[in-house]
Formats: sequence, structure tokens, C-alpha cells
Amino acid sequence: MKFVDEANIKVLAGDGGNGCISFRREKFIPFGGPDGGDGGFGGSVWLVADEGLNTLVDFRHQRSFKAKRGENGMGSQMSGKGGEDTTIRVPVGTMITNVDTDEVIGDLTSHGQRMLVAQGGKGGLGNIHFKTSVNRAPRKATPGTPGEARELKLELRLLADVGLLGFPNAGKSTFIRAVSAATPRVADYPFTTLVPNLGVVSLGVDQSFVIADIPGLIEGAADGAGLGIQFLRHVARTSLLLHLVDIAPVDDIDVAGQVRAIEQELAKFNPELLERPRWLVLNKADMLDEDERQAVAEKIIAELEWTQPWFLVSAIARENTMNVCQHVQRFFESQREEQVGRIDMLPNDVRLRGEEPKV
Repeated sequence: MKFVDEANIKVLAGDGGNGCISFRREKFIPFGGPDGGDGGFGGSVWLVADEGLNTLVDFRHQRSFKAKRGENGMGSQMSGKGGEDTTIRVPVGTMITNVDTDEVIGDLTSHGQRMLVAQGGKGGLGNIHFKTSVNRAPRKATPGTPGEARELKLELRLLADVGLLGFPNAGKSTFIRAVSAATPRVADYPFTTLVPNLGVVSLGVDQSFVIADIPGLIEGAADGAGLGIQFLRHVARTSLLLHLVDIAPVDDIDVAGQVRAIEQELAKFNPELLERPRWLVLNKADMLDEDERQAVAEKIIAELEWTQPWFLVSAIARENTMNVCQHVQRFFESQREEQVGRIDMLPNDVRLRGEEPKV
């Protein structure tokens, strides 16, 4: 199945039914009066998150969705039947933007979550509503209101705890293979990974996290070089970034320079990503002699003036990879403990109301 993470669709809610002009016609009742019913409400358009979907490819074939119109009112004070709603299934993690206003109107992050994206029109009023003491036979009814019409941009952002960054051939796919059951394609040439991949790292009972491997970045990606930065949206939800670097590149490439180049591309895409916890993973240690690995790694760290955690690993040999995962797990556990601690410090009335703690 082709991976598609962006799509534009048009949604049109149903119009409301028209009100009815009608009068009672019964034997021996010459002045029966008005009895026109109201029109039915138009159907609405809903989006619902479905964990069974993992791509927006279906919207390449169908781009327009329309709900049913409400039926017109009828005599004998009978209201028209409401139009059926239209429900559109989208993958969990879909962000919805109004194309006309460029406003983010919703984010579906859990299975079964629903969102109204186009409200159906209201039904018109029948002439029974316009009867007065001076107008006992009104010939007036109102039409139904039109349903909302919108053009929406759907953007899929994978739900992962950890995101992998790095140049092509840095070993990201090999790393995710080493620590999870994911099996992305691995080869000895750049841009082997063309679509994001997810893997679940399990370290024990109730100890797991989701890791996302995205296609490699290169210098100038923000300007469209290589595969560009279109896939960086998939690390936007992550709490931690692992920046993989080839410690033994060919042609004497400046390793520290590669790290700074990725940082520049992140800054162009979203400066907030640079403020997120980002750990450096120096990969392909097996390409160096054992007695020089540590020295080379420390030289790179010193040149970068790196202050966050860093690790020296060999993903293909699975050396020190699980140590990285154990540190990641402890990072998330400490985050949860801090969050629980902040909630415990709140007054009881705030906790009972379920308000978010202010940091």
C-alpha cells in the first residue's frame, strides 16, 4: 500500500428541508387552520479516527463527501425526515486544517474520536408557526438553511514517543530493526527509507514505547533537496529525538558539520524541535578499532560542545542499542513521575475538576 500522509477533501453538509404550507381539510370543520410541518435538518459530515487505517491513500480516489438533504415538511403537522449524516474514517493522528482560513480546527489522536466538520442546515418552519389572531390562514413558510461547505486539508502525523533523525545511511533503519520488531528496508545506498516506519520497543511488563524512523535529511532539505522535510511532521508529536550520526563516514566527512546541518534544517521547519530533548547516538562504532572508538566519539562531542546525553553504538552488531532504549524508558518514567507529582501538589478542588496542572 502506498503511504500518503496529506490529502485535501471537500465536505458539504445537507441542506435543511423546506417548511410546508398546508391547511386542514376535514368534514364539518370549515376553518381547520394551518397545519404545515417543519422541514427536516440536513445531515452533517463527521470525521472519526480509526486505528485500522494507517494512510490517507483512499482520499486520492474520493475527494468530495456530501451528506443527505433534509426532507420537506408535510401537512397534518408532519415534520420532514432529517438527512443522514456522513461519516469519514481517517487514521489516528490526523490533523485537520481549514484550507480557506489556514486554521487548525481539530486533531484526532485516539481511536473512535469524532469531530464535526460540516454542520447540516436547519429545517424551515411550516405555516403553523405563523398563525396569529389577525392572520388565521398564513400562507407563509421558510426555506431550510444551506449546509456548511468546507475544503479541508488532512495531515497525518504518526503517534510516536521517540523520533529518529539523521542523514541518509546513518543507520536509522538498522537501529529500529535492532530494538523493535519493525523491518524497514535496509541497503548500502542512501534514501533506502522512502516512507516513515513505526516500531514498538518492549523492555518488559508495562515498559514500552513507540519509535518512528523517518526518511533521512540532507543539507538544503528545507528548500526541497533530497526528499525535503515533508516527513518531519511525523516527529512533531514525539517527546524525545534521537539524532543518529555515522561516526565513521567515508571521504572524511565532517561529522560535527553534519549534526549542525540537521539542526539548521530543524530550525527552518520548526524551531520548537530544537528545544525538545535530543540525544546524540554515534552509530557504526564497529567500523573503528576498539581502542580508538571512545576517543573519536569524545572528540566529536567536544567539538559540538554537546551537553545532552550521547551514546556510542553499533546498530548492525546490536552493541549498546538496548542500553539506549533503557535510558529512553527511564526518561519517560521520570516524566510520568514529575507529572504525577505536579498533580499531587494541586489543591483537591482543582484535581476533582480535572484541570490541567500549570507548570
